[in-house]
Amino acid sequence: MGIIIIGSVIGYISIMLAVSYGLVSFAKKNISKRKRILNTSLFFLYSTAWVIFAVGFSVNSYQYDVPIDPVDDGYTPLSTNHLLSYCIFLVLSLWGMFQIWRHGKKQPPLLLVLYLSFLIIGMVINVFLAIQLSSRSDGNNYIDPLTGYMMMAAPVLHILYSVWQLIMVIKEEAGVAETRTFKNKFLHQLNTKLLNSKLLPLWTLIMLLPIYLTITLILVLFGQEYDSLTRVFTETTTWHFSQKTHPPYLDHRGHYLCTVAACGSPTIVKPLRLGIRNGQEIIVNRQLLVANAFEDIIMKKFPALHRYIRRNYDRYGYPISKDINTTFGSNVTYIMMKPLEWFFLCCIYVTTEKPEKLIQQQYQPSAPVTPNNNTDD
Repeated sequence: MGIIIIGSVIGYISIMLAVSYGLVSFAKKNISKRKRILNTSLFFLYSTAWVIFAVGFSVNSYQYDVPIDPVDDGYTPLSTNHLLSYCIFLVLSLWGMFQIWRHGKKQPPLLLVLYLSFLIIGMVINVFLAIQLSSRSDGNNYIDPLTGYMMMAAPVLHILYSVWQLIMVIKEEAGVAETRTFKNKFLHQLNTKLLNSKLLPLWTLIMLLPIYLTITLILVLFGQEYDSLTRVFTETTTWHFSQKTHPPYLDHRGHYLCTVAACGSPTIVKPLRLGIRNGQEIIVNRQLLVANAFEDIIMKKFPALHRYIRRNYDRYGYPISKDINTTFGSNVTYIMMKPLEWFFLCCIYVTTEKPEKLIQQQYQPSAPVTPNNNTDD
């Protein structure tokens, strides 16, 4: 497993460095080798930060109204209902950043003002994203801020790179742009006015509002709200700007179907004792112990596979278990789960030196249970 991870990391670094170097060579053909290496390193660092963000976002991807296991999953820092608005403004910001990075001061002032406006809007939304990721405050001990801090690298680097480009453009553009002309009379007059004013930063700020309103109106036509850029942060839970509450957390490593199956008729499901899960007493039978022991093995030997299985089981197993609230339903569930129990047991005996010890260690008992302690209602 360790060799696979190391190989994947080396492969990723090699591919991304090659792509970064190729893009820099294409966009900046006449720069020195030193600057080409510097630009390649910056592009690689920036791209990797967004890859880390994407990985973190895939783990923290649940809407605020979905019950989750906070150990394996997390709530999204960006509302999926309004995510399109954020993505469009981010893409426009990236496009403006790329054009300014590629052409610098060698482009018409009108286009430069447009790109700078995209850049500033991107800076603003990423400032809010960085703040959103800076804290998670629902008071639950399960929540670890480390993922948020790692995801913060992407918006922070975006902000720093944008500020650097703004400083370079504002410092150098005014004097160089005086030599450019437009064939269109109106554009030429507007360009001349921009040059004569020597206030390129001011014109950029003036253009911000109409550009933002135009893009927002287009997004409204595609189903977004006029205030989506605000709601993308607030219609979330556990993050800094979150204003929504979430359902009760799911029991960590809870075997929902096996748990409800253990509540059936004692003569069928054969309860063994009481067990403790997250401080709560539950009825434990052989089937539940075997299922939990099997999960322990998967979690230790194949953690990535375990996270995938657990995420999907939490999503589908929990809602199904909520509808099983009768003794008859528990009995049927227990019988239907029997083939899986046998499969789990075979895997445990094949992979574990002391299988029965592992099974009996699950859900440490607090008191024995006899059939007389369990009721059928």
